[in-house]
Amino acid sequence: MKMASELPPQTASDLVNFLAECRASIDAELDRLLPTATTAPEKVHQAIRWSVFAGGKRFRPALLLAVGQTFQMPNALLLNTACALEMIHTYSLIHDDLPSMDNDDLRRGRPTCHVRFDEATAILAGDALQTLAFKTVAEDNTLSPSGRISLISELARATGTPEGMVAGQARDIEAESREVSSTELEEIHRLKTGALIVCAARCGAIIARAGEEEVSAITDYGARLGLLFQITDDLLDVTATAADLGKTPGKDARSLKATYPGLYGLAATKEAANRVHHEAHEALRKIHRPTKILAEIVDFILHRTA
Repeated sequence: MKMASELPPQTASDLVNFLAECRASIDAELDRLLPTATTAPEKVHQAIRWSVFAGGKRFRPALLLAVGQTFQMPNALLLNTACALEMIHTYSLIHDDLPSMDNDDLRRGRPTCHVRFDEATAILAGDALQTLAFKTVAEDNTLSPSGRISLISELARATGTPEGMVAGQARDIEAESREVSSTELEEIHRLKTGALIVCAARCGAIIARAGEEEVSAITDYGARLGLLFQITDDLLDVTATAADLGKTPGKDARSLKATYPGLYGLAATKEAANRVHHEAHEALRKIHRPTKILAEIVDFILHRTA
C-alpha cells in the first residue's frame, strides 16, 4: 500500500483536507467548551489549555467524525462527543507523562504539563478534563437522553477498568522489566491504546444509529486500527527523532516497556503492521457504505511518521 504522499493527488488531498477540517472544527468547539484561562482556578485552566491546544493531531475525534459521516450524520450531532474524546485523550497524556508514570519532559514538541506548571496542577488538570468530558456528553441536547447514556457508557468502558485505557496502563506498568508473551503484549496494546480508538469508531456509529451488524463491523475495524496505531507507535519510538515525534524517542527501550520491536524485532514488527493493516481493510468490506475516508485513515496510520 502506498504512503499518503504517494497516493493519487486527489486521494491524498481528500484525506489531508478532511483531517485539516476536522482539526479546525474540533479546536473551535474545544475552545468554546473549555473554561477560559482566566477562569478560577486560573492555574488549572491554564494547564488544561496548555495541554489541549499543544498541537495534537486530533486523530480520535477525526475518526469519530469520519465514521459518523460514513453513516450520513451531520457534524453538528458529532462534535461534542468528538471533543469529549479529545479531552479524555489529553487527560491520559497529562497523567502518562507524570514522574510516577512515564516521567516525560516533552510532549508535542514542548514541555509536558507537569514541567510547565507543576505535578499537582498537572494531576488536577487531567482530573478536570476527564470530568469535563462526561459533562460535555451528558449536557449535549442535540442528542436524545438514551443516546447520551449509551455514549457515556461507551466512554466509561473505554477509559477505565477492567476493559479500558486505565487497565491497559496498569498492565503496561506491571509488564516493565520482564518478558511478556505475544498474547499479553497484544492485550496491553488493545486496552492502553486500542480501547479509546474503538470507542471513537463506535461512538460515531452509535450517534448515527447504525444497525447492529454495522456497529459490529465498525468495532472490528476500530480494534484493528487501534492495534495498528500502537504497533506503528512502537516502531516510531525506535526509528524516529524527537523532532519527528514531538516527544522523547527511545523511552520504551530505556524503560524496558513491552513493545512489538522489543518482542519481535523491527522486521517482524513491520510485517505485523502490514498484516493488521490488511485486516482493517477487510473489516471495512462488511460495511456497505462509502468507506473511502475510513480506508485512507488505515493507510495513513500504517505510513505515519509522527
